[in-house]
Amino acid sequence: MRFWLVLQQWALLILIITTDALNNNNETDRVSLLAMKSKILDPFGGGALSSWNESSHFCNWEGVVCGKRHKRVTRIRLSSLGLSGTLSPLVGNLTFLRQFWLDNNTFHGEIPSEIGGLYRLERLVLEMNSFQGRIPASLSHCSNLTHLYIGFNNLMGTLPEEFNSLSMLKKINLHHNNLTGGIPKSLGNITSLEVLSAAGNLFGGTIPNNLGQLKNLVFLGLAGNQISGMIPSSLYNLSNLNLLSLSFNNLHGSLPPYFGNMFPHLERLELHVNNFTGQLPNSIGNLTKAVELVFAYNEFSGKLAVDFSKLVNLVTLHLHFNNLGSGDFDEMHFLEWLTNCSSLEKLNAAFNELRGVLPDFVGNLSSNMDFFSLSTNHLQGRIPPTIGNLINVSHLSLFNNRFTGPIPSTIGKLQNLQRFPLFGNQLSGTIPDSIGNLSLVYDLDFSNNNLEGTIPSSIDNCQSLISLNLTQNNLSGTIPKELFQVSSLSIFLDLSHNHLSGPLPSEIGELKSLVALDISNNNLSGEIPGSVSSCTSLESLFLQGNMLQGSIPKSMEFMRGLQILDLSSNNLSGQIPTFLEKLSLINLNLSFNDFNGELPLHGAFANSSSVSVYENDKLCGGIPSLQLPRCPVKKLNRNFFFSSKRIYAIVGASILGILIIISSLVFYLRKRKRESKTLELQPKESFVQISYGELLNATDGFSSSNLIGAGGFGFVYRGVLDQIGDVAIKVLNLVNPGATRSFIAECKALKSIRHRNLIKIVTCCSSIDFQGNEFKALVYELMMNGNLEKWLHPSQDTSRPEFNLLQRLRVAIDVASALDYLHNQCELTVIHCDLKPSNILLDQQMVAHVGDFGLARLFHPEIGISHHSSSMGVLGTVGYAAPEYGLGSEMSMKGDVYSYGILLLEMLTGKRPTDLMFVHGFNIRNFTSQALTGNAIEFVMDPVILKSDIVIGQRDNCLIAMVKIGLACTEELPQNRMNMTDVVRELQQIKKAIFK
Repeated sequence: MRFWLVLQQWALLILIITTDALNNNNETDRVSLLAMKSKILDPFGGGALSSWNESSHFCNWEGVVCGKRHKRVTRIRLSSLGLSGTLSPLVGNLTFLRQFWLDNNTFHGEIPSEIGGLYRLERLVLEMNSFQGRIPASLSHCSNLTHLYIGFNNLMGTLPEEFNSLSMLKKINLHHNNLTGGIPKSLGNITSLEVLSAAGNLFGGTIPNNLGQLKNLVFLGLAGNQISGMIPSSLYNLSNLNLLSLSFNNLHGSLPPYFGNMFPHLERLELHVNNFTGQLPNSIGNLTKAVELVFAYNEFSGKLAVDFSKLVNLVTLHLHFNNLGSGDFDEMHFLEWLTNCSSLEKLNAAFNELRGVLPDFVGNLSSNMDFFSLSTNHLQGRIPPTIGNLINVSHLSLFNNRFTGPIPSTIGKLQNLQRFPLFGNQLSGTIPDSIGNLSLVYDLDFSNNNLEGTIPSSIDNCQSLISLNLTQNNLSGTIPKELFQVSSLSIFLDLSHNHLSGPLPSEIGELKSLVALDISNNNLSGEIPGSVSSCTSLESLFLQGNMLQGSIPKSMEFMRGLQILDLSSNNLSGQIPTFLEKLSLINLNLSFNDFNGELPLHGAFANSSSVSVYENDKLCGGIPSLQLPRCPVKKLNRNFFFSSKRIYAIVGASILGILIIISSLVFYLRKRKRESKTLELQPKESFVQISYGELLNATDGFSSSNLIGAGGFGFVYRGVLDQIGDVAIKVLNLVNPGATRSFIAECKALKSIRHRNLIKIVTCCSSIDFQGNEFKALVYELMMNGNLEKWLHPSQDTSRPEFNLLQRLRVAIDVASALDYLHNQCELTVIHCDLKPSNILLDQQMVAHVGDFGLARLFHPEIGISHHSSSMGVLGTVGYAAPEYGLGSEMSMKGDVYSYGILLLEMLTGKRPTDLMFVHGFNIRNFTSQALTGNAIEFVMDPVILKSDIVIGQRDNCLIAMVKIGLACTEELPQNRMNMTDVVRELQQIKKAIFK
């Protein structure tokens, strides 16, 4: 009896102590939550965490859930609220916490080691943030942890070996961080593991053999690392796998014959971009639940003998870039097996060694087929008319084979077709009229074939066409005017190396968006139509090798974007017009014509490597390196000079002229002293005179509704001027001591430079406003598509089209061309000093214009760099300014090159150079260079540009080449950086190679 009495007393005592402890711990939870809130930045002004205050119990705060009995915090869920800041170490005091969700925000800093104190924690979801530093080993103390999601952050270092103690762990997502070292063998001891996702890191070494112990594993993702060696045989014990992704590594060896028998539940198999060899095992046909099979970019070889007929769920089969093929008579029989795969949407077997004919039963493939490519093989014979049965195909690619015969007219049934490259075959016959049914096609390439006849006029129905290539065929007849009414043509039109005749239609001027036009090496006659000047986007024009005659049309002086012009090997005559000096030409070929007179000296004519005028026997003058004869000197009438009356007239006029000059000079100096507010330098071309009142009216009194930008030196308004139209008006804030210097610098820099890719200034306005205050403003042409910053980093509430790879490449070329002009083609070199996305503006056609010359410097070879004030300090913007500027080095062209390189890397990765991930010496340059060495280019690119319709191999080649240019521009030592002329040339070569 006494024993029970004592026991009751102890129980009561324990209850009292526990109650007190719980009350105290309630207070601990509240304090911890408030500490957590203090470290969080809420962009919506406290909207998400507005309830986290003393007015209510913390169990009622948004995102917080407490236990019903003890009122302790058991769950925090703050997903996708746009929150940033750091994670307070006091979160470790929430000891009843079981679920913690902070995913899809922008938290940064390290994951505090105190989080290891949450011994009841079951789910930790921190993915899609910017957390840095190492994964805390203390997480191994969270013995109840079942789900650990820390992917899509900036975590570094190795995966803690201590994680093998997490015996309850089912899912661990580490993907897309910067983790190094090897995949720890200790993971093989967590036998409860179902998901291991570690893609997109820097893991090296081999795949641990003991991962084969994870019998419950359904998802193994190790893609995009630096893992080498062979697939360990133990992995074939993982019979529950739904996904096996080992792509983008350095794995090698062959797949065992029994491979397909070991994974009865496998739905996705990704082995692409490795070094696998040997034959694809026939047992692949036993992966009956397979939805996606990707074997591309390896060295698989031999006959493709897999019976795919049982893979009724297969949607994607990628076999491209291997050595598949045997030359057997039934080489293409695998297509018949695939006709049983009714869900098949994507089939890519391009860049292999397949031989034989394309069988008629290709038309029996799935009606869901969207992407079909057999390009760059050794297929021969005719393209079967049954190809027209693939009515939903959008990309049909058969280029670089040995196909003969005509293009089947049944292609007109493919009304969803968007890309249709057939180049590099031996096709003959005419282009079928049914081509006009392809209203969605945007890329047609029939080049390098034996096509004959005329270009069908029905092509004018292809109103989505942006690129058409018919070069190297036997086409004849005149160019149909309907072709030039395809207004969507914007990238490339190539009709060269055919037998086209007749005049160049005047309708050519309707191609206002076209960038490159090549009609060279045909039999065209007549004159170059003046309407060609309406092709305002044209950068390259090739008309050489025809029978054109007459002179160069004067209207071509308005083609200010033209960079390459080839008129060689024609019958053109007359004088070479001087307006060609003013165009931004980097290559001008006028050879083998009948031009006469004196050759101009400036612009492209000043550089013998930019101009060619061979075999024009009547030309004279020019720069000495062109080795033309001197032009004859005109003889004057000697009697004119020796007439006494004329001598008196000349002397008198000279004296009068000198007096006028002296008087004007005195008047000018007095006026300049009296009018101190007059602009220091006026441009060579007169600016439009605009008053303060006109600008006030144009902007509705500088209304905030017209405010489109703000910066350190003032505000930018949109306005409408009667005599000009839409303009942007930069009003200087003269309270800022640097504003006047910026105003003068910008006017000086823009006083004589004119280039398609530079912002055009309408006027520099310096006057007095209605209150008698000093007023300074710059008026520019308005860029309808805003600045590059908004396209690279759109806000969540901004709705705009995706900024694709081609557009980014074109912008990169535009900006590089502008810098090349400023550095190498101006009378005085201009150093921009502040190149960044917000200073690059895009017009309605998405042509880029470099603007904001407020920090620009002029360089004269004898005087050096202009200085507006010794107090200007280090120029440029953090992240874009060259490192040597911070050490006091003089501003230079190489500094602009560095800024351009950073800009180019930002355009490719979608990350600002000031991103929170770039700390402790790790920067955007390191980030992209690691992708090159790690063979993981797609893992660092902006996801938007990975959606390109370009063939993946071509796309990646383009990205790699552009990254290499960015890295070459951002070398630490200025002398090791590229020059902008080379940048322009290499970017244009990339564009020509990829976007034919």
